[in-house]
Amino acid sequence: MQDKDVLRRFLFDDLAIRGEWLNLTDSWQAAKQHHNYPTAVTQQLGEALGAATLLSATIKFDGNLILQAQGDGPLKSLVAQSSNDRNIRGWARCEENATGNDFKSLLGSGRIVLTIDPNQGEPYQGIVPLVGEKISDAVENYFTQSEQLKTRLWIFANEQHVAGLFIQELPSENKIESEESWARIEALANTVTADELLSLPCETMLHRLFHEETLRLFEENSVAFKCRCSNEKVTTTLLSLGRAAVNDIITEQNEIVADCEFCSTKYHFDKVDIERIFSNALSQPSTTTRH
Repeated sequence: MQDKDVLRRFLFDDLAIRGEWLNLTDSWQAAKQHHNYPTAVTQQLGEALGAATLLSATIKFDGNLILQAQGDGPLKSLVAQSSNDRNIRGWARCEENATGNDFKSLLGSGRIVLTIDPNQGEPYQGIVPLVGEKISDAVENYFTQSEQLKTRLWIFANEQHVAGLFIQELPSENKIESEESWARIEALANTVTADELLSLPCETMLHRLFHEETLRLFEENSVAFKCRCSNEKVTTTLLSLGRAAVNDIITEQNEIVADCEFCSTKYHFDKVDIERIFSNALSQPSTTTRH
């Protein structure tokens, strides 16, 4: 039976290579139920969520990893987030009838932005051009340009699951041996099929690919959909706009409705709500809240 909603790290004991295996099932169903995107866009969202989750396990941080693709095609923007404890969410902005055969045809020309947003400290951001036909190609290009690390990803999404496989080289003093090892492991990993990755349990999958290698498999990390939106965070945004700007919106529209792009929750504020928010703010110290 397929392992559900887990990420597992593995390490080749005798080689300078690490890896990860991923399955999203219930978390994928929860993430996409809040949206009604065209089929091609939904698949790209699934692959982006898979990529963000895999990448979040490669970095030690407390906070959120945000993977964003921006383009000039029918799919304008694609955002996937994973926290350090693997809570995921995502959204897309696209034309109503967006179609395309692959990631490149949907997004056109654009860029990939990878942001590490720690709970403490300043965010770190890397930007590279969009390349390749899949989001995995674009992420691999990011690591090649920004981190100078050989990295490969295989990510597949269907209606039920998102599955991913990730391998990455580690620093090694023996460059010739490292290159030979990488070429062998990459060739083995490259035989994986979508059907295998989407249906087989982790240990079965890894044994099928790497049964002649000495591989150490670590404990699983659970993955879940979780949106961090709240009435309090929308309130903070309204305060940042200033009372004059908020009053102008209330005068024109009689209420303010804020939609969460990740889970489609709507937050409503009328004149009484706005008066209460700004009155309370006058008597409380200011705070900073991340969305």
